[in-house]
Amino acid sequence: MNGYLTKETLTKIRQQYMANGFASARPCYVKKAKGALVWDMDDKEYIDFAGGIAVMNVGHSHPAIVSAVKDQAEDFMHTCFMVLPYDSAIKLAQKLCTSVPGTAPKKAMFANSGAEAVENAIKIARYYTKRTGIIALESGFHGRTLMGMSLTSKAKPYKLGFGPFAPETYRIPYAYCYRCPFDKEYPSCDVKCADHMENFLISHTAPETTAAFIAEPIPGEGGYMVPPPEYFPKLKAICEKHGILFIADEIQTGMGRTGTLFAMEHWGVEADITTTAKSLAAGMPLSAVVGKAEIMDSVHPGGIGGTYGANPLACRAALAVFDVVEKENLLEKGKALGDKLLSGLKEFEKKFDIIGDVRGMGPLVALELVKDRKTKQPAPEETKAITDYCFEKGLILLSCGTYGNVLRFMMPLVTTDQQMEKGMGILLDAFGAIANK
Repeated sequence: MNGYLTKETLTKIRQQYMANGFASARPCYVKKAKGALVWDMDDKEYIDFAGGIAVMNVGHSHPAIVSAVKDQAEDFMHTCFMVLPYDSAIKLAQKLCTSVPGTAPKKAMFANSGAEAVENAIKIARYYTKRTGIIALESGFHGRTLMGMSLTSKAKPYKLGFGPFAPETYRIPYAYCYRCPFDKEYPSCDVKCADHMENFLISHTAPETTAAFIAEPIPGEGGYMVPPPEYFPKLKAICEKHGILFIADEIQTGMGRTGTLFAMEHWGVEADITTTAKSLAAGMPLSAVVGKAEIMDSVHPGGIGGTYGANPLACRAALAVFDVVEKENLLEKGKALGDKLLSGLKEFEKKFDIIGDVRGMGPLVALELVKDRKTKQPAPEETKAITDYCFEKGLILLSCGTYGNVLRFMMPLVTTDQQMEKGMGILLDAFGAIANK
């Protein structure tokens, strides 16, 4: 096996030396990945509809990304930007600040992970406003660090046993139209879930002590629920009225996942601060906080940063990602991919009553599975059975959602028509095998 350890040997070593909590979804070890395909150590081929959890929008091992990283590694791999800066980080800051939605002048800082970006966004918001309270959304996921966990909605597995959590964090319902928290229906509801924030600012926290409102444009772990078009504009107006900063957590939705570079473009909302990571550097650990210049510059020098923030290899990879997105027209390809996926899943919905809801925006698409369409009782066991079936047949597919009953699609935007058809064929077989039991 070209010097590779066997799967059995690796599993034995892993069980002895790696923490149980640092778990993997699937019992295979990757040998190679290219585009939308992954091969394990037994040379079994998989179609990847997970994309490293929305990290590989430009595809695995894209030649342009690989070349950029190799070139940079030959020059230097690290100096710490806070000690000795370099051009790739500055060029990337310029690219991000001119790409994030909005016309206000912007500035950026870099970290390593999405959770770090969230932590820094909260630090900056509190510093600028001189307030402490943070409002998040039910169904939101913002990472596994202390503040990230505190803002994240789902208790298990992300928060169970890890408390106490950061104080002054609050939560309001999200626009989950399929399971409306206010028992309303759109559009007659007049988007009450957004207007609710005004009452929340009276009964739970005061505007004078609230620094920021943070939201994923479309919740990732929460279940890929697409909000009504009025939702975020209403919330942004409420934030502006009370001097509360609006933080868009675009860690999963950014870099083309919804058919635009950033999801907030769909609603014409300019966030005060935007966080991004995941597909930003095609697998290299890099995150960014991009905000209005006045807000970002409020923090004193040295108040934000980190040893590995703006790592040169990661910055070169990110610059190459921007080039690939533009040169290969990946935003338009992503929209076409999403249209095809959504259309195919709508046909599945006609065949299988277990599918309660089909939703999505661009190539960000999800299926919510239920035991009964009328009661909407979640079907987490069937959801797991379908992902297990798909994996055995060579399709990597992940679940999510508050109840663990949502299938989400995060395939690379370079997925070919043939790969899409084969993957959808496996999924169709899975529904046939599981839903008809």
